Amino acid sequence: MDIQLEKREVIDILEGTDDLSIILAVKKLLTKKKKDWWDDLTDEQKENIAQSELEFERGEFTSYEDVMKKYR
Repeated sequence: MDIQLEKREVIDILEGTDDLSIILAVKKLLTKKKKDWWDDLTDEQKENIAQSELEFERGEFTSYEDVMKKYR
């Protein structure tokens, strides 16, 4: 897929329409602020992640390979 070709096709379509609702919808879609998933987490979830990161840094974890050894 050629991104530049796709952009040009979208631009051509927009240039060819006089439907303001379509133009405004595309504008809204392209200027919509990207939402960060972190903002949707609760304080408790953020604390759990922070705690997990500290445990990982201290080496307090079990590797995937070790876990899988138990089940193979």
